[in-house]
Amino acid sequence: MAQRYAIPIDVRLMGWAANGLFVVALAMGGGAVLAWVAQHPSWSLVAIVVVGDVRHQNEVKLRSHLGTRLEGTFLTVNLQQVQHLIEGVPWVRSARVQREFPNRLRVVIEEHEAVAWWGEAGGGKLINRYGEIFEAAADEPAHQTWSALSGPAYLSHQLYRVYQTLGPVLGRIDRRLVRLELNARGSWSAVLDGGTRMEMGRGQPELLIERVQTFVDTVPTLMAHYGPRDIETVDLRYPNGYALRIRGVSTLIAPPPDPPPAPPVSPASPATAASPTVTPLTQR
Repeated sequence: MAQRYAIPIDVRLMGWAANGLFVVALAMGGGAVLAWVAQHPSWSLVAIVVVGDVRHQNEVKLRSHLGTRLEGTFLTVNLQQVQHLIEGVPWVRSARVQREFPNRLRVVIEEHEAVAWWGEAGGGKLINRYGEIFEAAADEPAHQTWSALSGPAYLSHQLYRVYQTLGPVLGRIDRRLVRLELNARGSWSAVLDGGTRMEMGRGQPELLIERVQTFVDTVPTLMAHYGPRDIETVDLRYPNGYALRIRGVSTLIAPPPDPPPAPPVSPASPATAASPTVTPLTQR
């Protein structure tokens, strides 16, 4: 009958350790092989394919921007890092980066579509069609007709919505918004083509638009009375109407003419001089 002998614990531990070391060595060897393969020159990136609605960016510009910051090969490059770098390029709103076998990157770009200036016209900040602020140098012919929006940066979306709504309303009287402002106190104002300044006051956008609609509905009849004159200022902050300042029209009343000088009076003689009347106090 065969006898079974128990393997001492120290022997078993040594066996487990040997197996573990073998597995580690095998993993390290496999990792080294994979690292060698991944770093092999045959996997070097040779091209960046740019797709999407792009007018300001291409492969040459992107590779120039990435420069030496693009590290790794086709297999090892960090796609999130590449995406972050590309989204830092002017005019790029978002980017999606994918590997394209065997050694290219495919970049799908969405560019900003500029619709207005932010701050000052001709500056380096623009507004896109989502109401987002971005920095870029305007190089399109359309920038000559862009309006300027100004206010707290965190309210840029609201400013753009008001701008979108007021544009067609003012277009009914052939006027165009040149500038729309929201100051730190929450008061709205605008400058129209021709230099007309419009004060709209405080309130929700719906209230501002209602005030402007009232002005647009009534000002043609009012101006027909004064003829073709320029409006210098419009004040819509009144509860039941508005005030205008029209160039060449004054509401001041001319002062009356000075009265004619009084004829000279000769000094009265003592005999003819009137004596003062003295009224005695009545005692009770």
